[in-house]
Amino acid sequence: MNIGGIVAVVLIVVGVTFMSMVFHELMHGLTAYWLGDDTAKNDGRLTLNPLKHVDPFMTIILPVILAVTGMPIFGGAKPVPFNPNKVKGGEWGAALVAIAGPLTNLILAFVCYAVVLFVPNIPSLLELILSYGVSINLGFFAFNILPIPPLDGSRVLYAVAPEGVQRVMENVERVGMIFIFMIVMLASPIIAKLINLIISGVMYGFNYILLLFV
Repeated sequence: MNIGGIVAVVLIVVGVTFMSMVFHELMHGLTAYWLGDDTAKNDGRLTLNPLKHVDPFMTIILPVILAVTGMPIFGGAKPVPFNPNKVKGGEWGAALVAIAGPLTNLILAFVCYAVVLFVPNIPSLLELILSYGVSINLGFFAFNILPIPPLDGSRVLYAVAPEGVQRVMENVERVGMIFIFMIVMLASPIIAKLINLIISGVMYGFNYILLLFV
């Protein structure tokens, strides 16, 4: 890939990543607020301003490196704060708050994919942006549903786990993004395979649904 191509990819990846993670984090906060927790609102996180949600490594550096090297693109943002004790529904309410973010990415990926398939004569630049919209949002979805604290999937696992497992997960979650950084660095090939497997399954589902309208 030449310099111009690399610059174009970086700009598109950063732009699409910002959009994707803003909606991801906003839906966490809105779902928590809907369930009675105003922590995110008081922290100024119920906003479309991407600067409020950026984690420099997970939001920018990691997705760009993965895109340029041709690996599955995944990443995250600065977690939206919420207080599980304020959320209606207890552990299941907290799980709903957690899953709202990845589900938002799943919906965004589906919309981008449907537009590429069904809208004729799309300009090549827009098609490239939408294609990255599919891959980045699916990467965000697949990565964040992994049951590794503090990723969103761990909160769903927490709701059904026995108390001993919950305590272990709480201890890991206190380390936060440092733990995720170590996992990404040490086990990136395994994570990439898991993400590819999840994405393949989701794309099969997308195609099955969209073929019903052909």
